[in-house]
Amino acid sequence: MKRPRMGLLFVAALAASVAQPGTGRAQVPTFEVELEGGPAWQTTNDVEVPNDGSATRFSLVDLAGTGPGAGGRLYVTWNVSERHGLRLLLAPLTLRGTGTPASPLTFAGANYGSASPVEAAYTFNSYRLSYRWQFHSGARTAAWVGFTAKIRDATIRLEQGATRSRKDDLGFVPLLHVSADWNPGRRWRLSFDGDGLAGGPGRAVDASVKLGYEAGGGWQLRGGYRTVEGGADVASVYAFAWLHYATVSVVWSP
Repeated sequence: MKRPRMGLLFVAALAASVAQPGTGRAQVPTFEVELEGGPAWQTTNDVEVPNDGSATRFSLVDLAGTGPGAGGRLYVTWNVSERHGLRLLLAPLTLRGTGTPASPLTFAGANYGSASPVEAAYTFNSYRLSYRWQFHSGARTAAWVGFTAKIRDATIRLEQGATRSRKDDLGFVPLLHVSADWNPGRRWRLSFDGDGLAGGPGRAVDASVKLGYEAGGGWQLRGGYRTVEGGADVASVYAFAWLHYATVSVVWSP
């Protein structure tokens, strides 16, 4: 739990560090579309359904492996005015794998033996709408804070022969948003972006760092790293995952 919290604090500290007076303003487009893709790995994915002692707590990483799977995202950003903006995110993800349990396990009311392989699928689709306020705009730097409304559409599925079970989780998650840009050169941009909140029975952190290159004609290429961590510990489910992405993006702004 300490690592993702520290990651979010790092992003917040970075945003605060760029909030220094500047001469002039960094250029921020009114409208921007970003298509992101790349491989995704899971290093932690612990599950127990239901979370009441009647089921087995097991690792999907141990059962199905780390991946990779295909990760993709679509961002649409509209900066309504000089300091106020909205951003829509569509981020589907499904990781699949097959493995043989080291011992029998019980998941979502079904029993799985250790004599034959189990097919596992982990789906975590995220749909978000963020409001961002640009609290700093300098000659080469810009920074935002805001709020994100997230719809989480998650499913864990197991199948072994004729035995199959699943746990679906659809819900709303409020998050805090912080991001910052730095333009070290005329065509280059280093970007930090994070949504996250921790407290109560769960937490969620989604943070990235990307280096972008302005290719001209309103097009930009970006590459970087993203980490997503979080989960919930409630009566119906115990589920905590830590995902890592290598990202490549194509960005267009008119």
